[in-house]
Amino acid sequence: MSAPGRSSIAQKYLDPATSLAEVLFGLIMTLTFTLAAGVIMEEEGREGARELLIALIGCNIAWGIIDGALFIAGEFFGRGRLRNVGRIVREEADDRAALALVAAEYDETLEPVTTEAERSDLYRRIVANVRSTPPGTSGITKADVMGALASFWLVFLASLPAALPFLFIDDARLALRVSNAILVAFLFLTGYHWARYTLGKPWLIGLCFMIVGIGLVAVAIALGG
Repeated sequence: MSAPGRSSIAQKYLDPATSLAEVLFGLIMTLTFTLAAGVIMEEEGREGARELLIALIGCNIAWGIIDGALFIAGEFFGRGRLRNVGRIVREEADDRAALALVAAEYDETLEPVTTEAERSDLYRRIVANVRSTPPGTSGITKADVMGALASFWLVFLASLPAALPFLFIDDARLALRVSNAILVAFLFLTGYHWARYTLGKPWLIGLCFMIVGIGLVAVAIALGG
């Protein structure tokens, strides 16, 4: 189950939410193309459907590359923004203003699992540590490149199963139906798999992913996407 699952590179360099978004993007884009293939098939037959699926794989490769580049840009921006926060903390003479700045960065994350006193103590230590540490660099790292590669593969591998029926089934319409069924099943399996990162019920989340995915495809097709 390559597409819904997470490869070791994805587990190491991407958080579950990012991996999930990449897989869903690949699956929904692929399902949109394969549903539209039914119209092409009526006009051009089996060869037209095959050409559309070849175009689909090429499109997902392109989007995988774009997603990888956007991942690197996002990581670079995030580190640069934190460096800027650190600069302001170093230059801020008022300790209360520096603490407020750090609190604005971390309160949303820490409030559910800490008390106000614990956060205040932690923020004071963060301010002291930032002021005593020279600013670092925010260049592109190996982790950025590996995360981008993982993003590319997740998008690409999500589209690959849709092409397989056309390689092994001579009846173009049957191959198309099998391709669509595989993608719908993968939407369910993706939701089922990622439910383990939440407190939700795997079967229910899998069904929700499948229904929402099909709904998004219907909207895309209705809008000419």
